[in-house]
Amino acid sequence: MATVTMDSFGSDRHLRLVADSPIPSVISDPRRPDNPIVACNPPFCALTGYPPDEVIGRNCRFLAGPATEPWLTEEIKRGVREHRPVLVEILNYKRNGQPFRNAVLVAPIYDDADALLYFLGSQVEIDASATAPSSMRRIRAAEMVKALSPRQGQILKLVAGGLLNKQIASKLELAEKTVKMHRAILMERLHLRTTTDLIRLAVEAGL
Repeated sequence: MATVTMDSFGSDRHLRLVADSPIPSVISDPRRPDNPIVACNPPFCALTGYPPDEVIGRNCRFLAGPATEPWLTEEIKRGVREHRPVLVEILNYKRNGQPFRNAVLVAPIYDDADALLYFLGSQVEIDASATAPSSMRRIRAAEMVKALSPRQGQILKLVAGGLLNKQIASKLELAEKTVKMHRAILMERLHLRTTTDLIRLAVEAGL
């Protein structure tokens, strides 16, 4: 099983969102100055070349470099300010200086009291030689979501918005165990392993 590297907040269940995801992912804490990363998973370190001790405590913009598009950086910042999911394809840099096209997702995570708790950040390297790779990912995601039931679609959208089971149950006037059941079905139908993967697919689908 993959492990996740964390700082002193490591016992918090929200930080375990990224632990088992095969997608390179981090968790950042907006309650701290400059919204630093407080958890990263091994796929993130493998993608970027940075060891955990050079990731934890830094803002995600450390992946930016000379040719990183400032308007896309600003779009990510705007999503963070407005507490909404954002997905952009931006030029980032690995530790060895190699540039790579990165499909970056940033999404808020809330606690049981509807207060902003963390931001989830996930990255997918885009193969420059592939034909419209990002469009194909989004088309596939949209097709997968379209096959869901209306109730499953509602729950998926709220999960993508960073809400927990208890909050989703309240908004949809369902029992919490019913929400958990639907989420389990979603994970199985979409062949996903973690909430991180579920959130990314929902945002790629345009929810």
